[in-house]
Amino acid sequence: MPKKIRLNAFSMNAVGHQSPGLWRRPGDRSAELNRLSFWTDLARTLEAGLFDGLFLADVLGVYDVYGGSPDAALRHGTQIPANDPSMLVSAMAAVTRNLGFGVTSNLTYEPAFPFARRMSTLDHLTDGRVGWNVVTGYLDSAARAAGLSKQRAHDDRYAVAEEYMDVVYSLWEGSWDDGAAVRDFARGIFTDPARVRPARVRGRHFSVDAVHLSEPSPQRTPVLYQAGTSPAGRAFAARHAECVFMSGPSPTVIAPRVSDIRRCAVEAGRRADDVTIFSLATIVTGPTDAAAEAKLADYRKYVSHEGALTLMSGWTGVDFSTYGLDQQVAHVETEAGRSAMENITRADPSRVWTVREVAEHVAIGGIGPVFVGGPKTVADLMEAWIAATGVDGFNLAYAVVPESFEDVAEFIVPELQRRGRFKRAYAPGTLREKLSGSGPKLPSRHPAAAFRQTAAAAQAAE
Repeated sequence: MPKKIRLNAFSMNAVGHQSPGLWRRPGDRSAELNRLSFWTDLARTLEAGLFDGLFLADVLGVYDVYGGSPDAALRHGTQIPANDPSMLVSAMAAVTRNLGFGVTSNLTYEPAFPFARRMSTLDHLTDGRVGWNVVTGYLDSAARAAGLSKQRAHDDRYAVAEEYMDVVYSLWEGSWDDGAAVRDFARGIFTDPARVRPARVRGRHFSVDAVHLSEPSPQRTPVLYQAGTSPAGRAFAARHAECVFMSGPSPTVIAPRVSDIRRCAVEAGRRADDVTIFSLATIVTGPTDAAAEAKLADYRKYVSHEGALTLMSGWTGVDFSTYGLDQQVAHVETEAGRSAMENITRADPSRVWTVREVAEHVAIGGIGPVFVGGPKTVADLMEAWIAATGVDGFNLAYAVVPESFEDVAEFIVPELQRRGRFKRAYAPGTLREKLSGSGPKLPSRHPAAAFRQTAAAAQAAE
């Protein structure tokens, strides 16, 4: 029986997200980001289409690498304005029952103690449907906003992230026993103090000595997403991530990264299939191939190539305004995201990119592929991509929202179901249970399990 394909919707509490300029296209609602009804309507659409989740990107800082200022980003709505993604989740959870929510939060600028409580709160309020996309950032503008002169070196950010994970694991997994909140009305005891203890971690970058403020949530630790695919990012993902988000323009770029993460996961004492891998893609579809091609041509009337280069400049740390449009892109090492530059330089030796080609490609859906065609054509393309790369599914960016997701639900999901490649109903349980088929909590082979304590073990250690 063929393996089911996983689908997340990929969005952001911002205008346009990864299709700069298309907010102007009639029918696109992304300019309504400040209206709660936009998000609750989107959640209902995605659940009706049986999407596994809504993966919410976020960025701290403004894209000011292009031209050395934020002007282009502001002019084109290139991920600014950008509101807090976590604030959307409770409302969307209230109008759905199964849709998962992956929330991006940058650990470099987010104190671990209040963050841990925020995620536990969301896990409670969603009945265990929340995940955390662990990121370390890539914009110097975010560092300056936090009072620093520039961001930490790329690999140093992952060293900090390792210690941060120790802190949040100690809070989520080790501070409270299951059932510590006894809610004993007869004796007037809400929580048994003997079954709660401080989380204590003292490291180079972080120190915490505190009781977690939330009782254990359905998943304790939210489902862990990770989106960095540099060597340091892959090593981090192999140790911690349950879901990995990859972006790249071709199977040649993606396949080696998939293989390496699964290999490293096994070396870290986990199983290769402990990591569910989603590849970025955008689908432009309709009832026929011709209708889909006409739709793509219409979309291209609204794209902003300068907005696309503004995105790419932020992702890579390279100012593309200084390049000629027909100039070839050469590899440059920066402290921004390493994978984005690899995607258009060294990752695929058979492909040489010009700046013009980068702008055209990124303008719809970012750096991932665009699958264009009727249901059969797109389903064929999706299956071929999975066969060539070994990914488990797709993070689907949109060209126009909600149209892009509505089209997937109307045209692509039924075709994948006909082929036995997509579920016909949600599995029961938490997001982790739906994705992994196992229990609601992280398995014992995950590093978080080392932070679990019982009251007896804690007392014995004292």
